[in-house]
Amino acid sequence: MGRPTAGPGAPHTALLPRPAPQDPRSRRRCAARPPLRRLPARRRPRPHRPAPFRTLTAQARQQHRSDADRAGLLRDALTLWRGVPLAGLPSPWAADVRAALHRQYQDATLAWAEAELRLGNAAATADRLTDLLAADPFAEPVAAMLMRVRHALGRAADALNLYATIRTRLAEELGTDPTAELQAVHQMILRGTTSTPPAAPTPAHRPALLPPDAYGFVGREAQLTRLDEALNRPARQPTALPICIVTGAPGVGKTALAVHWAHRVRHRFPDGQLYLDLRGFGPGPSALTTAQAVRRFLDALGIAPRRVPADVDAQLDLYRSELASRRVLLLLDNARDVAQARPLLAGGAGSMVLLTSRSRLTGLVATGGAQPVHLDVFSQAESRQFLLRRIDDGRADADPAAIARITEHCGRLPLALAMVAAQAVQRPAFPLATLTEDLARPGSRLDALGGDDAATDLRSVFAHSYAALDPAAARLFTLLGVWSEPEVTLATAASLAGTPLPDTRRTLARLADAHLVVERSTGRYVVHDLLLEYAGERHLDDAAREAATRRALDHLLHTAHAANVALATRRVPNPLAPPRRGVVVEPVGSMDDAFDWFSRELTHLTGAVERAGRTRALTTYVPQLADAMSTFLYRRGYWAEQLAVQEAALRASRELGHVAGEARARLLIGHALTPIGRHDDAEDNYLSALTLFTTVGDIDSQAQTHRHLAWLNECRDRYTDALRHAREALALTAKAGTEHAQAEALNQAGWYHTLLDQYTEAVDYSQRALHLHRRQGNRAGEANALDSLGYAFHRQGRHADAIRHYERALGLFRTIGARLDEAEVLDHLGDAHAAVGAGEAARAAWTDALAIVEPLGYAGASALRAKLNSQTAPGTQPPWPAPKEA
Repeated sequence: MGRPTAGPGAPHTALLPRPAPQDPRSRRRCAARPPLRRLPARRRPRPHRPAPFRTLTAQARQQHRSDADRAGLLRDALTLWRGVPLAGLPSPWAADVRAALHRQYQDATLAWAEAELRLGNAAATADRLTDLLAADPFAEPVAAMLMRVRHALGRAADALNLYATIRTRLAEELGTDPTAELQAVHQMILRGTTSTPPAAPTPAHRPALLPPDAYGFVGREAQLTRLDEALNRPARQPTALPICIVTGAPGVGKTALAVHWAHRVRHRFPDGQLYLDLRGFGPGPSALTTAQAVRRFLDALGIAPRRVPADVDAQLDLYRSELASRRVLLLLDNARDVAQARPLLAGGAGSMVLLTSRSRLTGLVATGGAQPVHLDVFSQAESRQFLLRRIDDGRADADPAAIARITEHCGRLPLALAMVAAQAVQRPAFPLATLTEDLARPGSRLDALGGDDAATDLRSVFAHSYAALDPAAARLFTLLGVWSEPEVTLATAASLAGTPLPDTRRTLARLADAHLVVERSTGRYVVHDLLLEYAGERHLDDAAREAATRRALDHLLHTAHAANVALATRRVPNPLAPPRRGVVVEPVGSMDDAFDWFSRELTHLTGAVERAGRTRALTTYVPQLADAMSTFLYRRGYWAEQLAVQEAALRASRELGHVAGEARARLLIGHALTPIGRHDDAEDNYLSALTLFTTVGDIDSQAQTHRHLAWLNECRDRYTDALRHAREALALTAKAGTEHAQAEALNQAGWYHTLLDQYTEAVDYSQRALHLHRRQGNRAGEANALDSLGYAFHRQGRHADAIRHYERALGLFRTIGARLDEAEVLDHLGDAHAAVGAGEAARAAWTDALAIVEPLGYAGASALRAKLNSQTAPGTQPPWPAPKEA
C-alpha cells in the first residue's frame, strides 16, 4: 500500500478503493475521486423491470379508478415480475434491495386480490396468494387475504384451518399471537359475514420512536379534529405527501399535542412511527443539521452503518428510498425553519408528516401544501380540567378559587400549569392557596415569554420549583444551565458538579421527579429549552462557571483521548495533563468501546469544539479535542466533520501562537482533503505543514508530511514524484532514528517501486518494512507490508504467493477494524483469484469489498461493480499487464 498507515498522526492506513485512470496500473490506487453519485451510472440486469411495475401500481392507486381498472392494471404489473431480483448476489446491499422489492410485490398482490375479490373473482387470486404465503410463511396480511378468498369460494373450513396453522406457527416459532387484522378475519368467518379490514403488508423493520403519550392530556379538540381531517381528507393529488405543522409559542404544548395525536392514529401507519427533536429553538450550541438528522433516521430504520454513504445528499437519497415503500408517520419536533425541515420530508403512499415549530414555516405551506394547525394557550375550562387531573387528591375540588388564581397567574400556559401541578403533588401537606400566594409575588420572567401580562411569567413558576430543590439538586440544575446542552450524560453531569457518579445519579433522579429533567434513556438526560434558559440565569460567580465548564470539557477530552488510544494502531497520542479534580473519565477498554463512545458523543464533541473556540480562556481545548477525534473521524469517513474540527484547531493554534499545533492541523486538513479529491487544497496544506514542521525542527513530522505528499502524488498518477517523497521520508526517519516511521517509509517506497515495475526493489523494501513492523508489534503496518508484497508478487505473476500474503493482511485488518483497508485487500485478493481462474472466489472477494465501500460513495465501488457485472468470466485474463521480461 502506498498511502500512509492508520492514525492521523501516523497518518492513517485505510487505503481507499482506487480509480481507473488510463494507466491500468493505477486502477486500485486512490479513492480521491468524485463520489460515486457523480459518476456515470452502469447498467445492471433488471429481471423484475421495476420502472413499469411501479408505474402501473401507481396508476392503480389513483382514487378515480374502478375496481375493474385497478385489477387490470395490477394484473399487468404482476405479469412483469420474473424470478428473484439480483439473484446470485450475496451482499447485504443486494439482500436489502430484494427485501424492498418483495414488499412492493406483496403490496401489489394484496391490492390486486382485494380488487378481484370485490369483483367476485376470488378464484383468480387463490394460487398466487398461496405461492406468496409459501415463500413467506409469516406474512400475516397475505394469510388474512387468502383466508378471505377461501371463505368467498365457499371453503370456510380451509380458511379456518389456515388460521389455526398460522396461529400455531407464530406461537411456536416467534412466541406471538396473530395480529388484530388476522383475528378480525377469523371472527368474520366464524360469524359468516364478508366485511373485513383491509390487509396491510408488514415491513421488515418497523421503528416505533414516539415518546410516551403526554400524561394528563386534556382539551385541544379543535386541533385534534383538524389533524384527523388532514389524515382522512381524500387527496386531490394521490402522490402528494400530507403535511401538518403545529405552530405556537414556547411552552404552549405543541409537542404534547403532536405526540398525543400520533399515539391515537399510529395504527394507521403499520410500517412505523419516526420521531426526532430537531432542536430548532433552544440555548444549545446549534440545531440539528440535516446530516445529523438523516443519520439518526437511517439508524432508526435499521440501515447498517456500512451501508450509509459519507455524502449527505446520498444519505438523503437512501433515506427517501427507504421510506418510499413504507406507510409511516414522521414527527419532526421543534423545527427551526423551512431549510431545516424540507430535506427530511419523505414517505410513501399512506404516509404523513407532522411538524412542530415556533415558526410558521410559511414556505412549506406555500410550496408543499402543508396544513397549519395553530395552538394557543388553554381555555379557562381546559386549564381547570388539566389541574384537576394532575392534582387528584381532592385539594383542587375543594378550592376552585385557588385553581382559578393558579390559572390566571400561569397565563393558562400548559408548561407553567404543569410545573405548578408538580409542586402541588410534591407538597401534599400544603394547601393550594400557598402556591397561589407564591405565584402572586413579584419576580422576573424569561425574556422569550416576557411582557406586562403576569399570566405569562414562566420565570416565577420555574423559580418556585427551583426553590423547592435541596442544595445539591439546585446547584446541579444551575450547572446544567451553564453547560447549556439539551442532553447530558450522567458522566457529564457528574463532571460539571464535580461529584461522584452515585451521588450525581441520585441528584438527577430528584430533578427528574420535579420534572426539571427527563431521563430519555439510561444515563442520558434531556432538559427542556426554557428550563435550560432559566437555569442559565441562576446566580453563579464567573470563577465557578468557568471551573464547571473546564471540568465538563476535561471529561470529554480525556475520555476522547482514552478512546483514541484504543483506536491507535501505531502512533500513541500525545499524553495529556491530568484531569481536574472531580472529572469523570469514562472507561474505554476496547476498540469496539471506543467506536461506540465516539458514535454516541460525536454531536457533543463537535459542540465542545465550538464552545471552546468561542472563549479565549478555553481555546487550548480546541486542538486537543480535534486531535483526539481525528482517528475516529477518519476511520468512519466523516470528512466534513474532520475538516470542521481541524480548521477550528488551525484557528485556535494561530491564536495561541502554537506553531506545532498549526502544523499538525494543516497536516490533518490535507489528510481529510485528499480522499475527497481536493488535491490542490490538500497540497497547499501539506506544504504549509512541512514548512512549519521544519521551522520547529520536528523531523518525524516532516517525514510524515512527505509520506502524505507521496500518497497525494500517487493519487495524481505521478509515481516518480511519489517515490521521491517516500525516499525523502525514509532519509528523515533514518536521521531521526524513529524505527516505526522508517518502516512506514520503507513500505511506501516499496509500493511505488511496484507501480514503476521495479519489482526487485519493491520486494526488498517491503520485506524490510515487514520485519520492522513485526518487531514493533505494529499490526496495521504489518498488514500494509503484506499487502504491498502481495501486490508485487501478483504483478510478477506469482499469484499463489500473492494470495497467501493478501489473506494474512486481510486477517490483520479485520482484527484492528480497518474497514477501508480490508476492502482494498479484498479487491486485490479477488484479482489474484481471477488471475488463476478461481472465478467464484474472486466474485466473493469483490462482493465483500463492494459491501464495504459502496455505502460510503467511494469511486472504487464503480470498478468493483464493473468486475462483478463483466460479461467475461472472472479470471479469463489477468487484471494487470504481464511483467516485463528480465
